[in-house]
Amino acid sequence: MKYKRIFLVVLDSVGIGGAKDAAEYNDEGTNTVYNTIFRTKMKLPYLTEAGLLNLVELEKAETNSHYGRIHEASKGKDTLTGHLEMVGVESNNPPITFDKFPDELMNELEKITKHKFIGNEKASGTEIIERLGKEHMETNKPIIYTSADSVMQIAAHEETFGLEQLYDICEAARKITESEKWRVGRVIARPFIGNVGNFKRTENRKDYSLNPNKRTVLDELKEMGYSVISIGKVSEIFNKKGITDEIKTKDNMDGIDKIARLMKQDFTGICFANLNDFDSLFGHRRDIIGYANTLKEFDMNLPLLKVLLREDDLLILTADHGNDPTHEGTDHTRENVPLIVYNRNFRKGKDLGEMFSFADIGATIAENFELEQPEKGDSILSKL
Repeated sequence: MKYKRIFLVVLDSVGIGGAKDAAEYNDEGTNTVYNTIFRTKMKLPYLTEAGLLNLVELEKAETNSHYGRIHEASKGKDTLTGHLEMVGVESNNPPITFDKFPDELMNELEKITKHKFIGNEKASGTEIIERLGKEHMETNKPIIYTSADSVMQIAAHEETFGLEQLYDICEAARKITESEKWRVGRVIARPFIGNVGNFKRTENRKDYSLNPNKRTVLDELKEMGYSVISIGKVSEIFNKKGITDEIKTKDNMDGIDKIARLMKQDFTGICFANLNDFDSLFGHRRDIIGYANTLKEFDMNLPLLKVLLREDDLLILTADHGNDPTHEGTDHTRENVPLIVYNRNFRKGKDLGEMFSFADIGATIAENFELEQPEKGDSILSKL
């Protein structure tokens, strides 16, 4: 075992452009990092030192980390496929996407839940809650909507409708959409609070994902007695499969704080964290300034994480897809993602070049902990 602890931190949606098939997704020319930094001129000294700007050719800096570019092998550009691929499961038969949910599906959902729904369209979550929140509160009908990803999102007022009732509806929806006929990647409970003109989503979001269709590196780690500690929404992405401990977060700063706290504890295995604010608060809303400020926020906290790392720890920073805030629409963007790898004993960083599956991350983790190599992915452990 080369590293006792590996901290895998997903900067959700922080893509670096260059996907060869981006045009197939109407995402040609997207580059989340380049376009955000170029437009705002935001300075990111510590991510620059880590090699991020080298990857988008905004700067050529000497680095203290190894860095590379990973192409996504799976079809799609969503959270579920990206995270699954990281742990060895490539998806060439992605979950089904909808512009609206068919009448047959809605009739079944309404029959089982005994609720009528409003919305049923492709929409931005904050926008549709603002638009339909008043009607929801007056009629007690939950708001249902989707996006370019394979998601069924159900929103309801946390106080007037009730959180447990919302969760019950989402659990029913998950069972219905597990069938091959509907196969939605994630059902997401989207509670909100407030009054008309001042609605706000809460941290009590809950994701109900499809179970992985194959064993993952997480399952192997757990079976061999290693810790697999989830921070943020990772546990829900995998339906807790392969997870030994789950730590919830409110936002990016809470996530960073909880990663830092965990670094002070002793365990053997991996911490798998997702920092979601880039995507949910700013990418989907096409808020360029907000996205840049959130990159800056992480940048300023990166030195703290590095200081807390032990000599036999490895820090891996990556992303699950892009979400270029300068692009049209409100959906994720098909991009390559960064791979930034740091250990305190690295004297000088190097360019790891091109990798052709996120599964290389899982293969690297598997080799480090002397597990059987997954079907997909090539380990880069010997290059570190």
